[in-house]
Amino acid sequence: MVEEVSPTPVITLHRKKLSKYVDRKLTLSEMTEWLPWLGFDIEEVGEDHVKVEFNPNRIDFSSYSGIARAFRGLRGWETGLPTYNVREGGTLLRIEDAVSEVRPFMLAAVIRGIELDEDGVVDLMEMQEDLHWGVGRDRRKASIGVHNLDAVKAPFTYTAVPPDSAEFIPLNTREKMSLMEVLDKHEKGAAYRHLVDHSDRFPLLIDSEAKVLSMPPIINSELTRVDEETRNLFIDVTGTDQLSVEKSLNVLTTALAEMGGSIEAVEVKCSDRKLFSPDLSPQIMKLRTAYASRTLGLKLSEDAVTKCLERCRLGVKSLRTGLLEVKIPPYRIDILHEIDLVEEVAIGYGYNRFTPTFPSSVTIGEEDCTLKLADGVRKIMVGLGFIEVVNFTLTNENHHFEKMRKETEPCVKLANPVSSEYTIMRTSLLPTLMRNLADNRHESFPQKLFEVSDVVCLNKDRETGCERRLHMASVVSYSAASFTEIKSIAEALLLNMDLGPRRFNVAESPSFIDGRAASITCGAKGRTAHVSLGLVGEIHPEVLNNFGLEAPVAAFELDLQDLVE
Repeated sequence: MVEEVSPTPVITLHRKKLSKYVDRKLTLSEMTEWLPWLGFDIEEVGEDHVKVEFNPNRIDFSSYSGIARAFRGLRGWETGLPTYNVREGGTLLRIEDAVSEVRPFMLAAVIRGIELDEDGVVDLMEMQEDLHWGVGRDRRKASIGVHNLDAVKAPFTYTAVPPDSAEFIPLNTREKMSLMEVLDKHEKGAAYRHLVDHSDRFPLLIDSEAKVLSMPPIINSELTRVDEETRNLFIDVTGTDQLSVEKSLNVLTTALAEMGGSIEAVEVKCSDRKLFSPDLSPQIMKLRTAYASRTLGLKLSEDAVTKCLERCRLGVKSLRTGLLEVKIPPYRIDILHEIDLVEEVAIGYGYNRFTPTFPSSVTIGEEDCTLKLADGVRKIMVGLGFIEVVNFTLTNENHHFEKMRKETEPCVKLANPVSSEYTIMRTSLLPTLMRNLADNRHESFPQKLFEVSDVVCLNKDRETGCERRLHMASVVSYSAASFTEIKSIAEALLLNMDLGPRRFNVAESPSFIDGRAASITCGAKGRTAHVSLGLVGEIHPEVLNNFGLEAPVAAFELDLQDLVE
């Protein structure tokens, strides 16, 4: 069904097949009229099909059952929260500690009583690949195995074993291979070996008789091949990210339930916990009806907002006047914020019902004064022969403070950083420019770089406890870089900015050489006192050594925020 894997997936929807899933006879004109209001772009209309493109964030649209579920709601044929009954089952999955270093997370589910024809098997496999791409990030964060449950025997064990200690027949082959041979000889092994070959043990899913179901995330076993005779499925999802594993399992199991299968829970046991999967309980969020109306430019009653959300297959309950509790089905992994619920209100209301209007007042747009100042500084620095760089606003304490010979200062820290490289918001630009020089020390000299961007400082804004400020920094690196040269560049910049009298006073900073650093103050129009702008000087040799630099560096950094007005 999915014809290509791209940032915008293209799907061919056959009229008869979609009619079967919505339980109503559809026409091509009806499909082309209503599918765009669900977020599809019509690519092609054939004799009995429609080729559409959908937004990748709606990964539940990767199956006919998922599209039909939303289509029924939009047409008002079946509204409100879909419910999925997860029956108790006796299937057990054990997760051994050996997988913790290679692919630690796994969840599973059993689907019973599903009837698949040849097209249904193809749809299931292509939905699996869509989830690998859309949620699993090409199997890195999550990968799915779909197995014929009747070909194996529970309980199942997820373990990791040495490369040559097990062998099985990979899917679509006839030759038995060891795990290392799968990576060396099989097409999927060559494509995904980078996900496991960092470890001396490879993941393996086996049954109670040590029969191999799969080698996650590489390939399933031919033993558990799914075909049109298969009626009971064992679904496993492994990965390096627990949330992605849960999302993938929820989207797939709910789609299979819409296709007629019944969901049965699997007991998952590992050394530190026991749980039952899948967990299909809805996510709960709150929506202010006034916020939805104001954002959409409509005057909607609480009842109208409720009906709009129910058409998008969400559950709604009033908590008090103007505040709704919204239940989000487990397959809607794209709803993260209240504004996403506002979008659902718009879809349920119908984009075709919005009336375009002209603004009530006529105004002339103007460039923001902060951007105007920043753009002026950029033009001056380029004219002085410098190259602009753009860096992340996130950094870490080591680069920002320790390598610059500065004591750690109060700054905005990330609550849950995903990497040790990015743990704080930067408070100055100079450390990242030093890192740019370090990354480019193999390039020719002289190197002249500058950046005009934001930093975040604490204890300025009373409401948020921090303030965003516009900074500018510049560095010069080559054998003859000196205080005299960088001071002349700073003076040229300030002169071209027409800021009035400039003063350079002796200053000390741990990042600069003693006696070769100065503070910069400047007069500004409408001010009697000078404005303190920043520092200029030659970078301390220890800082150069910390960044692995051999050539001298001269630099300055200015705080331009007070000049914006």
